[in-house]
Amino acid sequence: MARLTASLGGERGPYDPPPAARELTATSADGARLHVEVHGRDEDPAVVLIHGWTCKTDFWAPVVRELTSTGHRVVAYDQRGHGRTPAADTRAYSPEVLADDLCAVLDAALAPGERAVLGGHSMGAMTLIAAADRPQLAQRAAALVLCSTGAHRLLSKAQVLPFRSENVRTRAQRILLLSKLPLGPVTPLSRKALKYGTLGPDATPEQVAAVACLVHACPPRVRGAWGSVLAGLDIQERVSRLRFPTAVITGTHDRLTPPELSRDIADALPQCTGLHQLPRLGHMTPMENSGEVSGVLRESVRQHLAGEAGKVPGARRGGEESPAATKEETQ
Repeated sequence: MARLTASLGGERGPYDPPPAARELTATSADGARLHVEVHGRDEDPAVVLIHGWTCKTDFWAPVVRELTSTGHRVVAYDQRGHGRTPAADTRAYSPEVLADDLCAVLDAALAPGERAVLGGHSMGAMTLIAAADRPQLAQRAAALVLCSTGAHRLLSKAQVLPFRSENVRTRAQRILLLSKLPLGPVTPLSRKALKYGTLGPDATPEQVAAVACLVHACPPRVRGAWGSVLAGLDIQERVSRLRFPTAVITGTHDRLTPPELSRDIADALPQCTGLHQLPRLGHMTPMENSGEVSGVLRESVRQHLAGEAGKVPGARRGGEESPAATKEETQ
């Protein structure tokens, strides 16, 4: 993806990705290799961020800056086929693969015994729901934050295409999700369409440009393969098995995963710590109001992770020896 600064005149902006402190490769259950970035200091409490469909780690740029500037370590990774993570076998894409990949990243990026606050946006939040029964989630998650997401009825409830008939709208949105056609270059028309479908009415030109760069950079084959998974997704019954303090965030103008779907999740959660409905925001809540999303993540850390060591002496992360390890511990 071309740097957003290049399209906006050369000055570095809030949606340009900050440099990572270090990069790792996590290996999933089927051997797929995932690109992982770590931002911030090892001794700070950890927040793991999971991006959504057609995005990548760059999506979290403003949130990463805000969290690392307030004493948090941030782990982010590219989902399969997105960013710097290879596509692997697109025929195998499923909610279980999302869960497998998340577990691999948690094992690679966090020290043994370390917990974190886990936040996901859209398909990233669906990843957390898909992993509800995984032991890695039980061991690693101190709390969850689910942004702009749904666990079922995605096609029938979405309002991306302005058809009055639900049947017609559902069929048309299925075609859109499954499409493997190239999106082509970013144009004024495509930006207008993306703003309507993914952002709220008050989105800035910079936010629209950032979303356009992300979505147009996603390979069409990958976009269609994951779109097929989303079209048939029904993991609502797993929500009740997320036995962690969990905050839910939704934009009141979200057309992709309307607020009704977030309310379904909040009602089913055993420990819902709040349903945050952000006025006039669309689907891209972490980009549209990064301060609000960062604030919920920070509060989750304060409430549910405060006092825990961010770094375990002598532990290894991502195959690298911790600087705190003694000679005896590494033998």
